[in-house]
Amino acid sequence: MNTAELLVQCLENEGVRYIFGLPGEENMQFLEALQSSSIQFVTTRHEQGAAFMADVYGRLTGQAGVCLSTLGPGATNLMTGVADANLDRAPLVAITGQVGTDRMHVDAHQYLDLVAMFAPVTKWSTHIVRPSNTPEIVRKAFKIAQAEKPGAVHIELPENIASMAALGEPLRVTDNHDVFASFSSITQAAELISRADNPLILVGNGAIRCSASAALTEFATRLNIPVANTFMGKGVIPYTHPLALWAVGLQQRDYISCGFDRADLVIAIGYDHIEYSPKKWNPMGDIPIVHIGRTAAEVDSSYIPQVEVVGDISDSLQEILSRADRQGKADPYAIQLRDDIRAEYTEYAHDTGYPVKPQKIIYDLRQVLGSEDILISDVGAHKMWVARHYHCDRPNTCIISNGFAAMGIAIPGAVAAKLVHPHRKVVAVTGDGGFMMNMQELETALRIGTPFVTLIFNDGGYGLIEWKQQTHFNRSAFVRFGNPDFVRLAESMGLKGYRVEAGDELLPILKTALEQEVPAIIDCPVDYRENMELSQRVMQLSCAV
Repeated sequence: MNTAELLVQCLENEGVRYIFGLPGEENMQFLEALQSSSIQFVTTRHEQGAAFMADVYGRLTGQAGVCLSTLGPGATNLMTGVADANLDRAPLVAITGQVGTDRMHVDAHQYLDLVAMFAPVTKWSTHIVRPSNTPEIVRKAFKIAQAEKPGAVHIELPENIASMAALGEPLRVTDNHDVFASFSSITQAAELISRADNPLILVGNGAIRCSASAALTEFATRLNIPVANTFMGKGVIPYTHPLALWAVGLQQRDYISCGFDRADLVIAIGYDHIEYSPKKWNPMGDIPIVHIGRTAAEVDSSYIPQVEVVGDISDSLQEILSRADRQGKADPYAIQLRDDIRAEYTEYAHDTGYPVKPQKIIYDLRQVLGSEDILISDVGAHKMWVARHYHCDRPNTCIISNGFAAMGIAIPGAVAAKLVHPHRKVVAVTGDGGFMMNMQELETALRIGTPFVTLIFNDGGYGLIEWKQQTHFNRSAFVRFGNPDFVRLAESMGLKGYRVEAGDELLPILKTALEQEVPAIIDCPVDYRENMELSQRVMQLSCAV
């Protein structure tokens, strides 16, 4: 057995089912070892796509997704997706090839110090230089990647080490033991909640990672406390729940901002500053906060909790619930906010304007996707509309990158989602800018049999940047571009292609596209005049008491 073969055995031991990546000269030994393993290697068209696939795989399963590249340019291509996983708190293990250790001290072809290069965008970056250390390195890599807060780890395998004889066997995989909060912190939190007149729950992706949806819903229901979720916390409480105030995270004031203005206590559950800065909802730092999470609170002048309840989230919520004595009803103002938000959402149900308003596109999507189906959002103006208007019943049914927020994630992410949940419908929602960044992975989807629908918000430009430029300068610059014929592009790749040419065509096209046995592309012209309309509306928002 050589080191590459031992490495593959260790990956099998960790339960790895897929590795996403590209073959290269310096990872040939590893690829040869994979030939006789149970792991499926998914050959992608670009290393960034491979990393995004591993990223979304990790986020959906809680098990580290694995991606592979060769050295040099292959490794640098991998970095964006690795960084995205790290800041979106998705467990990922990236493996890169490298020149032999006998060439690292000279100017070798394609050599870069990859361990140093990946260090700033991972939780841990290392290399295998002794074959016998491979089991320890792999076990440590997966333990670090999957521990709260999850993130990315990088392992470099030099080509001469890969071919060396190796002795050893995988280490036993043990579950991380649950950590429970102290009784004193639980008691303090219960007392603060019992005394609050207008408490508000802010829930983030940490509650989803910790499978705390049921406990959170019971906690909010029995204590009559309204719930707002971050973009990455969608579905942690069903959007139909009478206390659900839907998503917070728009960089401008919105309806939910009024709820924070009135709150005399914010209960932050599984909340991560990277999802939505506390300076946006607590700029003066004067709202009392209870922090409930698996890890301690980050330091921020706008986020100084009166108590930190650090431990298993579900257990913490149940223990607080058993001690809290709050008889009051939910703030009637918060309930009115919910009615206002819902009224705006349904306002566009029958809109037939063309190009299609973003609100209408999102509304139609919600009609055709079931509660278990998955939407993967790319980054751009459409992401704001997805976050604001696409509502979820279940956790991990709307995947939004909002930590690193990297364009190009939707199509590779949809490939991973379809591998994890082959029987669910999956839609990749992207702008025309993001689509052209990683559309090559649609060939990967076709080749490995993962059919999903890619819905393009087509505005011929970088719509989110134009929106921000218009807001700040009343004009835009350098954001317009041309596009290919997306329908013919789809057909040239053996996919199905559709173009929306009237306001009432999207819904039937979506239904047809979702029935196809191959990936499908829908080109939908979007009316982004609604971006500035929204900006004007929220600027005029008055929080009447």
